[in-house]
Amino acid sequence: MNGLILIIVSMVVLVLAYLLYGRYLVRVWGIDPSKKTPAYEFEDGKNYVPTQPSVVFGHQFASIAGAGPINGPIIAAMFGWLPVFLWLLIGSIFFGAVHDFATMYASVKNDGKSIAYLIEIYVGKRGKLLFLLFMWCFSILITAAFADIVSGTFAGFDPNGGTISANASVASSSCLFICGAMCLGWLIRKVHVSGLASGIIAIDLLIVCIVLGLFFPIYLPGSFWLYIIFGYIFVSSIVPVWLLGQPRNYLNSFLLIAMIISAFIGVAFTSPQITIPAFTGFEVNGNYLFPTLFITIACGAISGFHGMVSTAETSRQINNEKYILPISYGAMLIETLLAVLALISVGSLALDGKLPLGTPPVIFATAVARFLFKIGLPINISFTIVSLAISAFVLTTLDTVTRLGRIAFQEFFRPEDKSKKLSVRSFLSKSYVASACTLVSAYLLAIHGYQNIWPIFGASNQLLAVLSLAGCAVFIKHTRKRGFMLLIPAVIMMAVTFTSLIFSIKNKIAMFLDGRFNMTIDGFQFIILILLFILGIIVLISCGEKLLKKIPDPVAM
Repeated sequence: MNGLILIIVSMVVLVLAYLLYGRYLVRVWGIDPSKKTPAYEFEDGKNYVPTQPSVVFGHQFASIAGAGPINGPIIAAMFGWLPVFLWLLIGSIFFGAVHDFATMYASVKNDGKSIAYLIEIYVGKRGKLLFLLFMWCFSILITAAFADIVSGTFAGFDPNGGTISANASVASSSCLFICGAMCLGWLIRKVHVSGLASGIIAIDLLIVCIVLGLFFPIYLPGSFWLYIIFGYIFVSSIVPVWLLGQPRNYLNSFLLIAMIISAFIGVAFTSPQITIPAFTGFEVNGNYLFPTLFITIACGAISGFHGMVSTAETSRQINNEKYILPISYGAMLIETLLAVLALISVGSLALDGKLPLGTPPVIFATAVARFLFKIGLPINISFTIVSLAISAFVLTTLDTVTRLGRIAFQEFFRPEDKSKKLSVRSFLSKSYVASACTLVSAYLLAIHGYQNIWPIFGASNQLLAVLSLAGCAVFIKHTRKRGFMLLIPAVIMMAVTFTSLIFSIKNKIAMFLDGRFNMTIDGFQFIILILLFILGIIVLISCGEKLLKKIPDPVAM
């Protein structure tokens, strides 16, 4: 199969999906451009900040993309390119993009509340508390895994003491990004520069950061970077979103789009051949197509993490309801395009039908660098820039999910009594305390390596999507509108997620009986798996009861 054909088919299908199905959702559920959004209604200069749509799109896109759409398709390619390609298109159009649009839409219609608060309103307080606990555990998992990945990517020395110039340059540019983002945030917020001007400034800053990073690399060991990363994300989780998180994501969105365009140009001019088989079988190396394919490919098709970003972050920045569709549904479809490029990349590097060795980011960067080399760009510079883009977005996802974990922790402990009286709950609900509790827990996991956390990340991520879809379905029912487009994906992904959890629990029990069970690593994973299973069942039962119960009167919008 030719990679150029796949990318053309993908673009046509995704554009038609946005114009037809995306606009269908808008017509069915209703958008009111004249209604004041939560960003204006509750503007506080910290979390509720009405912002230009281009900046909000960049924030959403950079937050949800990360390394997910690259890792998933490359790993899942063991089943062949055809099932991966089909699930990316079908999953994103009817599952992921619908999930992202529904969560953002429901949040904007409910004062910018997080998905947890929506569950409290339409399901009950017990459902909200359980969902917040689930969100917090999930945030810890992502923070721990991604912090370890980023520290390894920034490490300027290999195990033998030799220097790694590419890693050092990536670390340097990423640090410069942070400084540049704060300057950009100040300009947008205080000077009120236009969307065009902010875009030009962002591109200039991006180029300067990349060039300086290439010429002035920072050589530090990975263990030292881990401390720096946790210190940075602690600060980023408590400062106003307009100062760091929002402009940094906006700045990085240009880098990611440039990477996608570069990869697309490389594919267009080289027409790479995908040499892996179309389909390798329903079982590969002990992994079954169902549910492994649908768990492994998360962000490129559907991801519960997107709902966290859409509700607890982006919905509080939208300045007009008419932008909900492009910022949510549109951003998801572009992310899918990146996932297709990742599939083409791994297929083009395969030899005799065998997948290339190496981590997914390295495989993707190598393939894109080869594409660009064939059209005249130096391969070492291309490889470094693509690696930089991937690393920058892993760090972007990291500081976003840390903020979301902090918010979940605060909402869980926030006292119902609005008085200023000091209590344990009011103390734990403070921003810096919630951030510290989240990051200390994540650090204790990160020092054991992300490989020990990753196996349960996929299942928890997809279960979070199921719970979000169920919560939104209850909300849509209260509005007396059609919600089958939420229920169908929720039921299918529920079957996928719980099958995966049962397989994982069964595997841990078998390891325990065989004497291969490590109490520190496997014991922790087993506890988390059981916790996820129980929490998921309880929340779904609560949502199911509300869906089956007759609603006497429609809720005023």
